[in-house]
Amino acid sequence: MTSLSRRTMIGGGLGLFGSTVLVACSPTIPDTGSVGTAEALDPRARQLLAAHGIEASTAEDAVTAMDQVSQRRPLALTGSVGYDQVAFADDSDHVTVPLTSGQFYLSMAPYRTQKHESHYHNLGGCQGELTDTPIHVTVTTDAGVTLLDEDANTGTNGFTGFWIPRDHTGTVTATETTASTPFNSGPDGPTCLTTLHLV
Repeated sequence: MTSLSRRTMIGGGLGLFGSTVLVACSPTIPDTGSVGTAEALDPRARQLLAAHGIEASTAEDAVTAMDQVSQRRPLALTGSVGYDQVAFADDSDHVTVPLTSGQFYLSMAPYRTQKHESHYHNLGGCQGELTDTPIHVTVTTDAGVTLLDEDANTGTNGFTGFWIPRDHTGTVTATETTASTPFNSGPDGPTCLTTLHLV
């Protein structure tokens, strides 16, 4: 595995990438061979984040910390998460940094009546319907491998996020009541999963 936890801390909108960016049988996560140690965060990105009260040593830590900010969105700082990079921006600066651990950030916003439309999760812009809500999340690959099976809570932004291995497809299931939806952690997969309709 990696120094990153499988489970992120609690965490829609338009991505900042433009044209540049493109779930239960086994109890163990498969060895994908691509998961490694996250590299140190670019100093310019670290300075931009620190100006908004976010301290992080890697891009992955920055994503996790920003998704945990306990304020309703939008924030003054945005952070658009893609397959292998994240773009941070405010009114005065913009910086895009790679996600180097080989993991994919999947942030989900279960809903009952109001669906949030997004593809790339915007850490400072996405606001889901169900805030501070306990759920149980299972992520299983099409091959029947369970990537995670955990209790979670949505944050102030209505989202909860997880780091999972890249380049898998399968099913996410959330239960508080129950919802299931496909996921894709490949290059074109959404980091903002907003199709979990709890009924």
